[in-house]
Amino acid sequence: MRKLVAARRLSQTFFLLLFVYILWSTTYPLEGFLPPETFFRTNPLIMIFTSLSERLLLPGLAMAGVMLVLTLILGRFYCGWVCPLGSMIDAAGAFKKRKFIPSEKQNRSLKLPKFIFLGLVAVSAAAGFQTAWILDPMVIMGRFVSLNLIPTVTLGIDRLFIFLLRRTDMYVPLYDSYRWLRSSILGVKVAYFANSGIIFGVIALIMIAALFLSRAWCRAVCPLGALYALAARYSLVKRNVSECVQCGSCVKHCRTGAIKDNAVEYSGGECVMCMDCVYDCPVNGIAFSIHGGGKPPEKGGIDRRDFLILLSGAFLALGAGIKKRTGRGRDAGLIRPPAALKEKDFVDRCIRCGNCMKVCPTNGLQPSLLQAGAEGIWTPHLVPEIGYCEYQCNLCGNVCPTGAIEKLSVEEKMRRKLGTARVDRTMCIAWAQDKECIVCEEHCPVANKAIKIDEKVAGGKVVKRPVVDKDLCVGCGICQNKCPVRPERAIKVYPEGAERS
Repeated sequence: MRKLVAARRLSQTFFLLLFVYILWSTTYPLEGFLPPETFFRTNPLIMIFTSLSERLLLPGLAMAGVMLVLTLILGRFYCGWVCPLGSMIDAAGAFKKRKFIPSEKQNRSLKLPKFIFLGLVAVSAAAGFQTAWILDPMVIMGRFVSLNLIPTVTLGIDRLFIFLLRRTDMYVPLYDSYRWLRSSILGVKVAYFANSGIIFGVIALIMIAALFLSRAWCRAVCPLGALYALAARYSLVKRNVSECVQCGSCVKHCRTGAIKDNAVEYSGGECVMCMDCVYDCPVNGIAFSIHGGGKPPEKGGIDRRDFLILLSGAFLALGAGIKKRTGRGRDAGLIRPPAALKEKDFVDRCIRCGNCMKVCPTNGLQPSLLQAGAEGIWTPHLVPEIGYCEYQCNLCGNVCPTGAIEKLSVEEKMRRKLGTARVDRTMCIAWAQDKECIVCEEHCPVANKAIKIDEKVAGGKVVKRPVVDKDLCVGCGICQNKCPVRPERAIKVYPEGAERS
């Protein structure tokens, strides 16, 4: 009985479901037994290099440090036992048994890119430019779950019940089940997110690659895996071979190509502790333990040639990062979440995890593409036509793992200015057509009404016309969202006067 493999699969399933559950259960008002930033704050790649780029100590550094200490003891266990994306990759790879098996030399070349990516992340952070989010597996998985999986599954189940309720005679039991689901998993708002197809495309490419090469992402690309690999080379738990008949089974089935062709030596940094080799051995000659014995793991990791390549790439990134630093900070008219840091700092510290967008109760927070330049890709911004900033909601700041959006009390958030609304009098029904329309004023949530009424006598009747009080307006966008003028709204919010830390 493959007890260790069964334990590993159980662990992978548990942490994958926990990851999805935490993101799924986080709604307005804030619920869930674990805050959604928990997983992200255990991520040393995000925590260390975001702290470095911002020159501050983020709260999650302690948790990330614990993960590195555990890696020094147990090896690269996170990648094989915990990582949600790694679990998805293993599940996808299980659908194709015959895969490309690289030689020892090819494995050495395959593992090089992830160390280059890690070096680029490190040097960019030193230059004040945070790029850890681009290839971080937890961020990629978080965006997929929040912006693809949850909306798709929720919408699918919702439409299925509606179809069954209309087409079958089982109305009562179906409706009771539907009501229960609406109060639980279907209580999550069915949301639309711009560019979600690209986000899905990224995860699809990673899964497809796993069909042809086991753990292709983990072997060649993942910078978090590279960071764990550096620590795991010196771990206390090691693979020991007491007897070997040179059958090659362990070499053939190793998920990351960590085992050398002689089946005895292995690269400690590349081993993800999957435990397959323990049971593949026909003579039961393989074990993992703290005790010595057998051939020690290879600790070389990167040779001189690889180091020179890595160093060259690092200097290129340093130059690019410094150059980019001087031209950053433009917002291109984007309305950022309430209490977002100033643009340059916000873009640096935001890891594009999707937490704030997923929990936004109106679906108003959307991922940007190139509206703020390449450096602002996937960062959240408010699109009032889709949804406004709920006046009494402070959830986005509470779920941000890096503090790119400041935590505010509800009272503080209600006073924090996102921007200022402006009426286009050439389009406004009341101003341009002398017809009654004060929809924007009626929906304004500010106690003293940030939209005032100007009265004019036209055609023998009094016409009320909206006027924005710039001192009272907080830029929540509800006026723009509710404005009946189409296709362009007659009142729009601009980031003028936004209060950003």
